[in-house]
Amino acid sequence: MVSEEQSFQLGLGNSFPELTVQSSQGELTLPDAYDGEWFILFSHPGDFTPVCTTEFVAFQQRMDEFEELGVNLVGLSVDRVHSHIKWIEWIEDELDVSIEFPIIADESGRVASKLGMVHPEMGSSTVRTVYVVDPEGTVRQLLQYPMEIGRNIDEILRSVRALQTSDEHDVAVPGDWPDNELFGDQVLSKPPSDVETAQARLDSADGDCHDWWFCLQDAP
Repeated sequence: MVSEEQSFQLGLGNSFPELTVQSSQGELTLPDAYDGEWFILFSHPGDFTPVCTTEFVAFQQRMDEFEELGVNLVGLSVDRVHSHIKWIEWIEDELDVSIEFPIIADESGRVASKLGMVHPEMGSSTVRTVYVVDPEGTVRQLLQYPMEIGRNIDEILRSVRALQTSDEHDVAVPGDWPDNELFGDQVLSKPPSDVETAQARLDSADGDCHDWWFCLQDAP
């Protein structure tokens, strides 16, 4: 585990660093607060901005789907907790949506800088970053979006489903899964690790192998 005092550039396969933060729902320690569970940490440039508001509403509206996958949501920006609270109130009053997940108040920018969410070329605000973290506290996916473009919640949900399918069944997933134009919701067998296994795949009448390295199987 990486302590708060250490400088750390977070990437795929890294352990999420240990951080104690203030949020709209009180003090939160990551990743311990979600030990044994998936969580998604996503940053936004600022409260009371149009694109960010639509994103937070979209995340909340799909929260049931995230919960079905066992995924917790956590937001973050370099705003004060009072700003988060007022923004949440505005969203509920004006858009009739109640934001139920915590939003980290990173007023100093310490957490955002540590996690690579601030790009100097883009100003001092947090860029639209998404970290997907698995139950072991490992970063499994990293997405970043420009200021002008809101995130696609369908793709984030698809990514989590794909990661969970891959983990549970030891498979890979094709592009555009589960709606691949050629292969539908089929998944890909992991490549063989030796010549004998490769030859066995070619000789087998089972499955759907186009070659020893390209074998499909029905979705689990």
